[in-house]
Amino acid sequence: MKQKKALITGITGQDGSYLAEHLLSLGYEVHGIVRRVALEDPTHHLWRLLPVADRLHLHSGTLESFPALYKIFRDVQPDECYHLAAQSFVS
Repeated sequence: MKQKKALITGITGQDGSYLAEHLLSLGYEVHGIVRRVALEDPTHHLWRLLPVADRLHLHSGTLESFPALYKIFRDVQPDECYHLAAQSFVS
């Protein structure tokens, strides 16, 4: 049976990181879309993913860029997509 692929927006947030761990435990290949700043500065919320970082595939992109999203979807070809990205208003 083919391994399922999941793509998660908002993977660096609390819900996204928990979902990533859960899907990995079910045998999924997990991909996440992160803003470039998260890849350039490892302290930028990536700490939530440290326990599973070696099993994730992170892609730099913004939800405001159709070409970036198109490339990620074309390259990954996910079976499932979870949209959890949002601006945080907690301070």
